[in-house]
Parts: sequence; structure tokens; C-alpha cells
Amino acid sequence: MMRKKKRSSITVDDDSTLDVPKSKKTKSSGRPTKSSAQDLHPDSVFVQFLKESGVTLRAGSTANEIAVDQVIFQKRLQQRLRKNPRFPNIIQEFISALETYIEDPERFRNCLLPCVPSSSSQQDTNSGSYQESLVRLLLGIEMLQTLIINILFEKLPEFMFEGVREDGLNVPRLIINQLKWLDRIVDGKDLSSKLMQMVSVAPVEIQRDIITSLPEILEDSQHGDTAKELNGLLQQNTQLAVPILDALSSLNLSSALLSEVREAVMGTLSAVQLEDLPVVVKFILHSISASGPNEVVCDLRKKLELEQCVLPAVLQASQSRMKSKAVSGVPSCSNGQDSVALVLDVIKSAIRFQKTISEAWLKAIENVDESDDHKVVDLLVLFILHSTNANHSRRGAERVLKVKVRKGLIQESLLQKTFKGHAQVMRGYFPSILALAQGLLRSSDCCVVPFGGHMYKQAFTGFDSYCQQEVVGSLVTHACSGVSGEVDMALELLYELVSQRPAEMSQFTVFVKGILDYMDNLTSQQIRRLFHLLSHLAFGQEQHGGHIQDDMHIVIRKQLSSMVPKYKRIGIIGAVMMVGSMGACRNKPEGSQGGTLPKETHRQVMALLELVRSCSESSPEAAALYYDELANLLQTCKLDLLVQAWIGKSVLEDFQEDFVVDLGPDISGPFVFPASVMYNLDDDESQGGIAINLLPLMTQDQQRVSPLCLSPFFRLLRLCEEVQHQGDLEEIDALLGCPLILTDMEKVESLSKAEREFLCSLLFYTINWFREVVNAFCKLNDPEMKMKVVTRIQNITYLQSLLQTCLAATPGYTPPQANFDGESAEGMIPSSSIALPKKGKDSSGRKRKASASKNSSGDKSQLKGAADAEDSQQEKEKDAKSGVSLSSYWPFFRELDVEALSVLQCGLLSRTLLDTELHSKVKREEVQLGPAELLFMLEDMWRKLDFSLASAPAKKAPFLKSKTDRAVGFAHLQQKNAKEIATCCMELLPTLCTHLENCHNHFQTLLSEHQGVVDAPGVDVKEQQLMCSAYQLLLQVLHTTFSWAGFSGPEHRALLKSALGVLAGRLKEDETDLTLDQLSRHAFEYLQNFRSTVPSLNTALCLTQLLIVLSQYGGSNHRTYREQITSLTRHFLCQEWVTASGEKERGNKYNDALQTLLSIYLEHTDDVLKAVEEIAGEGVPELMNAAKDANSRSWPTLNRQTFLVYYKSMMAELERAVRKIPPSKQMDSQEVCVCFEKLLTWNLAVRDFHILINLVKMFDSRPVLTVCLKYGRLFLESFLKLGMPLLDYSFKKHKEDVQSLLKTFQLSTRQLHYMCGHSKIRQDTGLTNHVPALKKSLEQFVYRVKAMLTLNHCQEAFWLGNLKNRDLKVRFDEEEEESSQLQSEEEV
Repeated sequence: MMRKKKRSSITVDDDSTLDVPKSKKTKSSGRPTKSSAQDLHPDSVFVQFLKESGVTLRAGSTANEIAVDQVIFQKRLQQRLRKNPRFPNIIQEFISALETYIEDPERFRNCLLPCVPSSSSQQDTNSGSYQESLVRLLLGIEMLQTLIINILFEKLPEFMFEGVREDGLNVPRLIINQLKWLDRIVDGKDLSSKLMQMVSVAPVEIQRDIITSLPEILEDSQHGDTAKELNGLLQQNTQLAVPILDALSSLNLSSALLSEVREAVMGTLSAVQLEDLPVVVKFILHSISASGPNEVVCDLRKKLELEQCVLPAVLQASQSRMKSKAVSGVPSCSNGQDSVALVLDVIKSAIRFQKTISEAWLKAIENVDESDDHKVVDLLVLFILHSTNANHSRRGAERVLKVKVRKGLIQESLLQKTFKGHAQVMRGYFPSILALAQGLLRSSDCCVVPFGGHMYKQAFTGFDSYCQQEVVGSLVTHACSGVSGEVDMALELLYELVSQRPAEMSQFTVFVKGILDYMDNLTSQQIRRLFHLLSHLAFGQEQHGGHIQDDMHIVIRKQLSSMVPKYKRIGIIGAVMMVGSMGACRNKPEGSQGGTLPKETHRQVMALLELVRSCSESSPEAAALYYDELANLLQTCKLDLLVQAWIGKSVLEDFQEDFVVDLGPDISGPFVFPASVMYNLDDDESQGGIAINLLPLMTQDQQRVSPLCLSPFFRLLRLCEEVQHQGDLEEIDALLGCPLILTDMEKVESLSKAEREFLCSLLFYTINWFREVVNAFCKLNDPEMKMKVVTRIQNITYLQSLLQTCLAATPGYTPPQANFDGESAEGMIPSSSIALPKKGKDSSGRKRKASASKNSSGDKSQLKGAADAEDSQQEKEKDAKSGVSLSSYWPFFRELDVEALSVLQCGLLSRTLLDTELHSKVKREEVQLGPAELLFMLEDMWRKLDFSLASAPAKKAPFLKSKTDRAVGFAHLQQKNAKEIATCCMELLPTLCTHLENCHNHFQTLLSEHQGVVDAPGVDVKEQQLMCSAYQLLLQVLHTTFSWAGFSGPEHRALLKSALGVLAGRLKEDETDLTLDQLSRHAFEYLQNFRSTVPSLNTALCLTQLLIVLSQYGGSNHRTYREQITSLTRHFLCQEWVTASGEKERGNKYNDALQTLLSIYLEHTDDVLKAVEEIAGEGVPELMNAAKDANSRSWPTLNRQTFLVYYKSMMAELERAVRKIPPSKQMDSQEVCVCFEKLLTWNLAVRDFHILINLVKMFDSRPVLTVCLKYGRLFLESFLKLGMPLLDYSFKKHKEDVQSLLKTFQLSTRQLHYMCGHSKIRQDTGLTNHVPALKKSLEQFVYRVKAMLTLNHCQEAFWLGNLKNRDLKVRFDEEEEESSQLQSEEEV
């Protein structure tokens, strides 16, 4: 053990300390004579005693020699001193002689250096082993130790300021080393005080040496006092932080003292130097006890400012220049990146080896509530946690990051700052960064997906080429995954990287090109994006990826030549994207032909356009797609002027030749129907006018030009004109008002099926023509043009009513395709059209099912006749409808551009003031939207917002692919991002508010004129229905807009404030600079004013949902909002809803809206149990006592048709409410108030449950029984889990309350038992499916009560009996047997 200690002392000395004496020894050993120290001091006691004991002192640079073993020397010397006649005075003489001897620095140095074995002595085989210095040998003698220590401390100041000598020795360090690892310290307290005194006066270097050596010098008993002194020293001098912490970490301290020291160290964290920071952090983390790491880590996180460890860019550049000039051997101490890397390594090792610290870091990051409070260290620690092998750390890091990103607390700016300042450090965590980015991009939560994209971009930008390759490979994997949202984001990111860093991306072109093999799984928009980025690489101005040009041409030609429509479609889209990149406008080179393209490039573009045109001529669908794609290209890309001119010229000539005819005196031809010129808006009609020859095109036997291409071709023509004439459409504005050659389409009854289908197609073509006309001219400000645009919308609404009638008479009809970038029209045939011939079968089947379910319930019910009433109502509605709904046909209409929504800015005019003959010549000075036109525009707007802003519930690919693609009909909309759509909505918000107020005023006027009667005689029913639908759609549009997930992010906070400001401004115009809370409150108050005029329950639900969304933006007034929403929903539930025709609202949509509204009421009310009791205890008895078709007096929406809705909502909310009751613990029994309050809550819940179960005796229909069995089991399970533990602890103190609760609950469980028997007797599988689980819970309840009695020492009061099987109508007071629980409680 001693040998080991001695060796360890060597390691502390500098190398130079050990090397020098060896070299000196070698020199001296070569001399012929040795000069002895005895010659100078022959009579010295010190010299004499040493010589007798076995040590010979040498002069000069020669090392002292030892002739005996070290232990023998110490024993001999001690004996000579003790046996000397002058003992103990001889000790003082010995020390005085020593002091005299070491006055010479050379001799002192020799005494501090190791001795060497004597050459003349007969040593054993260990003679070459290490020998201690003379001073250390003397320190090992207890009687001399204290005196020699005093001498050493007196000598130390002499050498303090000398530094390192010429021979490389550091004398102060040699002196300190003598004190290390002594076998025994005689006076440890005195030694520690002397050391600390020396620290207080010594220079910094010696201070460091002393402090670092303290753990190796002091005994354990002195560690506590020394630690306190070191702690105080640390507060005074942070320069000594590293040696002090190094020493403290090696001292044996109590937990209390360690905690005190750690707090003090934490206080100095912000003041320590950067290079000392890793040591400080290491000490803090290693000193954490297992019991309380959370507070320490949280405090450390707050004070760790890694942002300040990075120099500004200018200083970094200058420092890098200085480093390049500096000598390579000199290390740079000012590099902040190295220090940050060391700090993170310290954190990583602590996390890896201590689970409590990893959990504490997660909790510390999780507890941050403000985005401004998050730091760079948070992201770095999350990457560290993910990089560790522990699964809990990895999953925890993923979870916390997702939550923080979803809430907007960790933002792109923080990520950018982290990458910018610490790219070198983060490179080590690249695998974790890549894995986290992959997880975020694959997430079904659309809020976190963009952050994953930012991580990919930053990793590509900040790391080396290997990492860039991994990023591109990962993005390509995402793009080939087949999951729509993931593919969209991956292609978007790849395009951004190609646009911003084409040179780097060109190295990985082969990877990106691999996506071409997976095009079968891509949508048209994704194919468009893929070819856009590939052609940008291959044919862009720099042509970084020029080596794949040939591959691109081969792929395009192969796809274009295919006869399969799907592949031809891919070829057309890809070719047009290539034209966009090849023909893009550039800087004008030499030798170009007036444009900006080189001759060869221009020739290639023209050849490619001709190739696509020739390949698409054979198919009208392919030609129409070509026109649409070319139009999109002109809209989104600035082409070379020559290319633009060539396209514009050919398009104008072809359109005039193919679709426009001059009007003559008569129209002749072999037409199926008599032709007539219709829908002319030009007043100066003459024989020289033009018309669109739609009917002749449809009746041609061999169609050279298909009417399918009319709308796409016109869109291309319009965009060519816009591009060439900077938005001026004067050359083609005649097409806005020009008529069409059509036929009378109002009478369809007497026509054959083929003729009706012809008329349907003609109507679709006409409507789509008008829709494209509206797209083209909607942005013009000329009043006359605006008038014509609104008139065209009136034409569309009128033609749609004709189309509804025509479609109803033409079952199985497939409309002509209108959107050509999706699958063929066969996959989008509306199911309603196919199902129409089977109407009779369906209806009879439904009746049979209704009668079967009626028979299954053996007894007469108060719901008798409800199903018949429902069927008769549906038949009435179908008879009243003259056509079918067009909502399922919307993929067959041309898409309206977002710009067309500006038509909404026209005013609102009542339908009764409009001329019914829409195609006649009516001159109006002012044109306004009618209710039908407003409804048409709002429907289109809501559909657009629902597609762009509504967050998709899941982005994963469905197991079974639906026939219709959700994106069909939104090709133009997909070119805009969600923020652009939201901005467009905000611009239209004042107009929408005006329309909303007009609807409100309309119904308010109606109610005031007819004394509050909605269905008064003289009211225009159709107009009422249109206004009601418009009212509902306006609220839906606002709801979808404000529900946009993007508003939760800080980057869109200004947009949200602007939108709320528009609503708030309608109420308080003068106030400005309001906070978000104030704006949301004013907007809430503004919309709440519409509660009095909502015409239908669905509209009321839309208003309620909109107010709930707005309340979420008002941070501090949640309770007020809840109360107002509760009051509002109760008002709607206590209102009788009547349609414009005077009938009560009913049907599936009404029931769904009622259930949602009732659920909102019960969720927002303060006391759910009281609300359920009020409805079940007051409203339902009123219904039972009322007439057959009457309502409950206090709840008018509650009738026999809606009882099931009420019953299901009350059962569901009751079960949800009891699940929220806090679970009971043993300690609650000491807190009587808490225990009694919970018991009271359970009493109320059980009483409500009993009331609801009892209602089944009066309303015993099959759906009610199903609800009762399902939610009865869930309530019983919650009671067993949460309620019974409370009864265990409450039984002794509240015996009567517990007994009352169980008696009431027993009545309910008995009724559930009878329902199980009823279900088995009726053999109804829909009911019996619930029985086994319910029976199990009922049995558990019996034994759980027994367990409770046993716990409270009343087990003898329990006995078990059998219940007889009875039907649902049995009265409880006629029963002969009591159940086990009731008997047991009575006996107790």
C-alpha cells in the first residue's frame, strides 16, 4: 500500500522535476571523486546523524545517496535521536543544523529531489527502485514532522516569485509535493491552516498548485473545514474556480455542505471564464444527489448562457486570420466552440450515467412556458438526450420537442441561432438531428412538420458534404414514401435547396433523379414540383446538373409516347415544367434572336412545345391538360419574350378558328336541338357580332375540336393576353358579354335518355365557360365589366338550377371532365347518380328494417311512430326537391380562382327585386349580388378554405384508397400557401362582416314585421332558405379562417391581430393598439350580438363553434368565456327551431347539430351533474306528460324524436365527469372536508345515473338500450376504480352517506341486470355484444363491496342472494328478493 502511494506521488511532479536529477546523476557518476557535504560541516549533528543512519549528503548538483532501505533509515535516525543523552534538546539541535544546511539553495534543492542508491552499498535486486527525497524521509518521522513542515513553509516564500529555474525545476511545486500522501499527519489542523494562509498570500500559480494538492495532503477530518474556506475563496476570486472545484470534487463532504458549496458555485457561474466553464458545470452535475436534481438542473439551465460563448461574425473572421498567421504549435485558448463542446460533453456524460439528471433536464425544458425563455442550450440538450442509447431519453426528447414546436415555444429563429453559432458542436449530433427531423416530417400533426423541414435545411446549410448527402437521401426517402403530406414537404424542401444552393445540390442530382422511378404514387401537383426542381437543376441558367439533361429528355419522350392516359399526363406535366426552366427569361447573351435565350436553347424549347402539342392532339383530355399546364406556367414563370410571343400568337389564332363564329341572320346545321343565340350581354348587338359555337361543336360527327378544350383553351388565351399586355384584356373583352349558341334547356321530361345526357353535357360546358369568364374578368374595375361579371354569376346559378333538374331525370350519367390533372372521370362518378334507380329498393329495405327493429322491442314505447314520422318527413323533402345536390358534382366544374372571391365585395340585394329573366336584356345602373349568387360564392370560398386552412386529421395513406382525390379541383389553389390564403381572407373580412350584418338585419326585420313568427304567411320560402344557408356559410367561413392552425404560431400573430381587429372594429371603431386579449374580447362581443337572429340550429352551432375558437385567443378570461358560451348554448337549446315552411326542424343533420350543441353546453357548464339532473329530472318528466308530438316546456328542443340525442349526450358527459373526480388516497381520510366533498360529488353522480337508468322503463327503444348498456358499463368501471377506494376510507366516518349511496347505486345495477336478461331473451346481437363486459363489472361490484366491508371489519354483515330475471317493465316495489348489498348495509 505504501509503495503504491509513493508511486502516485511521482505522477503529481512535473516531468522536468524527475528528469533533471537523473541527468545530473549520470554526469556526477562519471566524475572520479565525489565531494561530500560532510567536508563543509564535519561537526554538524544533522550531517552526522544522517551519515550514521545511512544517508550521505552530497554537494553541488549531485543527488544525495542512501545506503539502506528507506524504512531502516527512518528507524535508525529515530532511535539515535531518542537514545541521545541530550534528548529531547537534540531534536532542536538537529533542526537548527538542518536549517543551516539548507540555507544554500543548491543543497535545499538536493534535499527536495529523490535520493539515489549508494554505489558502494551492497543492494539487493530492488536497488534500482524509486527513492524518496530526504525531506520526505524526514517528514515520515513523527517527532520531526511538525518542525520540518514549519521550515518548509518558511522557505516557500523565498522561491515564490522565482518561477521555473534554468534546470526546469519549480521549487515551490517541489516543496508542496513533499507534503502529499504522508503516511500520517501529526497535526492536521495546523497543516491545513498553514496551507490556507499560504494560499491567501501566494501568487496565482502557486495558489493553484496548493489548492489542487489539498485532497492529497489533508486528512479526511479536515475536509469539511477546508471546503468551507475554499468556498469562501471561490466567491472572492473566480480565477481559482478550476483548481478549487477540482479540489472540492475530491474532498469527502457531507450532503448539506456539498449542497451549500454547489449553490455558491452556481452563483458564480455567470462570472467564470469561458475555458473554466466545463469544469464548473461538471462539478455542479456531479455533485447532484439522487433526491433533488430537478431544482439544480433548472437553475443551471437558467444560468448557462451558451449564446454569449460565440463571437460575432466580424470578430470570428478576424480571429481566424490571426490563427492562420500564428504558429501552429501555439494552442488557441479563446476558441468558444471548444469550450461549448466540452460543456456539452460534460452534460452528455452526466445524462448517460445518471437517469435522474436526464429526467431533470427534460422536466426543466418542459416547464418553460414562454418562447423567449427558451435558449440554445435547450435544443442542444434535446439533441444530447436523443443521442444517448437509453430509450426513455430518446422518446422523451422526441416528445418534448414535438410539444414545444406544436405550442410555438421552440421556433425557427432559435434553431437558426443554434446552427449558426454552434455548427461545429452540432456536427457531432448529426444522426440525432436527422432522426428528429425525420420524425417531425412524418408526423400526422401539421403544426410540427415545417419545423422538421427547417432542421433539414439548416443541417444541409451548416454541415459538410457527407451530411448534405445524408439529408438529400433522407428527403428522397420521404418523397418516395407515398404519404401525401410527407411527399409534399419533402419535394418542397428539395426545391428550396435546389433554388438556394444549386452548386451543392448538383452533386446529389443522381439521388433526386431516383424519385422518377416512384412517380406512380405521386399526385399531379407532386409530379409538377418534382419536374420543376429537376429541370431547374438540369436546364437552369447555371446548369449545375447538366449531366441529366439527356435522361430528362428520354423520360419525357417515353411518357409522351405512351398510350396510357396516366403516363401521357405525366409526360405533359414534365415537358411543360422543362419548358419553364429552359425558356425562362435570362440576361441577354450575344447571338440571341431578340430574346434572352441562345439560339440552340430557343430551338429546343420550340421543338419541345411542338412535340407536346402533336402528342396531345389525339386525345381531347390530353390537349386540355396541355393548355391548363401551359396556362399555369405563364401564371407562375416569366418566360422569354420570343417564347411568350410564339405561344400567344398561336393560341389566339387557334381559339378564333376553333371556338368563335360570326353571327349571321340564321344558324343552320344538322343539330340535335334547335339552335339559338343565348346569354348575350352586349347592348349593341348586330349581325357582325361573335358567338361561342358550343352546340355545333357538340353535334359534329367527327370532332376535329372537342368542346372539352373550350374552357382550358380560353384560360390559356386569357393568361397570354395578361402576360403580354400587363394585365390588360381589352383585345378579348368581347368574350365576356358575347352569347353562346345553345338551345332551350328547360324542358327535359319528354326527351330520351341520350338527349337528356346531351343536355346535361351542354349545361356543364356552358357553366364551365362562364366560370372561366368570371376568372378572367373578375379583377377589372370598370363598372360595366363588373356588371357583366355579376350577371355571368347569375347565369351560373340559374343554369345550375336547370342542371339539378336535368341530372335528377338522368340517372347514371357521367359528366364531361373539367379538371384534367387527376384521374379520369369514371373514378369520380357521384354515387347519388348511380343509386337513383335503386331508390324503391332502398326505401323498402329501410322500411323492413324499421319494422324489424320495432318488433324486436316486444312492448309499446313512448317513441312509437318516431321512425314512421322520420320516413314520411324524408319522403316529403325528396318530393319537394326538384333535383339532386350538386355538391357531389363539384369535381366536374372548372376551378374558380381565389381572385374571383373579390366579387363578394358587391352588395347584397334581395331576390324579389331581381329580374327573373336572366338572359333577357335588362339595363341596371347598379349591380349587386342576390342571395343565390352570394350563396354560390360563399360555397366556393368555404370549400377553398376547408382545403387550404383546415388541418388534416391525419396525413397517413388510408388502407383503402378512395375513388375521388380530395385535391381534384384545387390545382390553382395549391399554388398558394396557407398564409397567402389566410391573408386573402383577411382582406375580405370587412366584406364578410357586411354580408353577415345584412343577413342579421334581414331576419331581424322579418321577425319585427311578423311579430316574431318565422313562418308567417307572405314570406318567400325560397328566399328564406337561401338567406339561411348564406348566414350559415358566412359563419362557417369565419370559423374555418380563425381555426387555422397557423394562427397559433408567433410568425402569424400579426395577421391574427389584424383579423381580430377587423371584427373588433365593427363594434368599437375608434380604439387602436389593443392587445390580443382585448381584440378577442371585442370580437367575441361583436359576434355574440348575432345570437338573436340565427335562423336554424345548424347556424346556431356554427356561431357557437366560432365563439369557442375566438375564446381560445383570449388568454386571461377563460372563465368569463365559459360562462358566456354556457349561457348561449342553453339559450339555443331552450329555443324551438322552425323552418321557413313552418315545420319543426328534424332529420339527421338536425340531430347531429343538437348533440354537438348539447355536448358543448355540458362541457362548458360549471356543474355537469347539476345540469344533467336538471334535464333528466325536469325536462324529461315534462316530455312524458306532454302530448305525442309536443316538446318539453323548459327544453323545447327535447321531444320524442330527439330524446335519444339528449339521452346519449347526458350519459356520455356524466361518465366523462366522474372520470375527472380526483382519485382518493389513504391520506384523504385525515382531511375530512376533502373526503366529504368527494363523497357528496359521487352521491350526486350516482343519483343522476339512477335517474337516467330509470328512464329506460319509459323509453325502451333499441338505440336507448344500446346507449344505456354501453355507458352504464363505463360508469360502473369508473365507480369501481375511483369511487370504491373513497368508500373504503369514508365508511367509518360517513356510514350513513355511504349506505345511502350504495342503496341508490344498487337500484341502478339491478336495472342493468334486467337489461342484460332482456337482451338475451330478444337475441339482439347489437345489445348482447355489451352484456358480457357489463355482467363482469356487475359481479366485480358485488365482491368489491364485500372487500370494503371486510376492510372496515363488517364482513359478517355480507350475504349473497340471487336476483330473478325480470322484464324491463317490472316495478321495484313488487319485487320479492333483495340484493346482497342492500341487506348488508341495513345490517351494518
